[in-house]
Amino acid sequence: MKLIGRFITYLLFSLSLLSCSVEPEKIEFGKDYCHSCKMNIVDKTHAAQYVTSKGKQFKFDSIECLVNELKSKDEQVLAFINVANYANPGEMIPALKASYVISTAIKSPMGMNLSAFKEEKAALEVLQNHDGVVYTWEILKQHISAN
Repeated sequence: MKLIGRFITYLLFSLSLLSCSVEPEKIEFGKDYCHSCKMNIVDKTHAAQYVTSKGKQFKFDSIECLVNELKSKDEQVLAFINVANYANPGEMIPALKASYVISTAIKSPMGMNLSAFKEEKAALEVLQNHDGVVYTWEILKQHISAN
């Protein structure tokens, strides 16, 4: 009997640890709404999200909505900040590692023409055929704050 009690205690403890894991939820395109502008999130190439260390989810229809929302947040306490990879629609990538392009050749939901790419090489390839500028996460935030 003692062994069964220990097993049940161990099992319950293990399950409680699993339920505490913080992970980003998938964005349900066409159903979820932007936390910032309240628009329906439908564009798989420009969506974004962040997740707090407590697991609270915040989803956005565009990267610029995310960046504007984060102006008043401490990014260090966030578990995830993700943006859509323009080169692979629906794939969410870490915002801090992405390369960003602002180009009038690529329209985004809020009109800034801002897109994210998993690799800088992909961002530069877009600019071979179109005008635009490549940004890092930190420089992008400064650019948006200045405008």
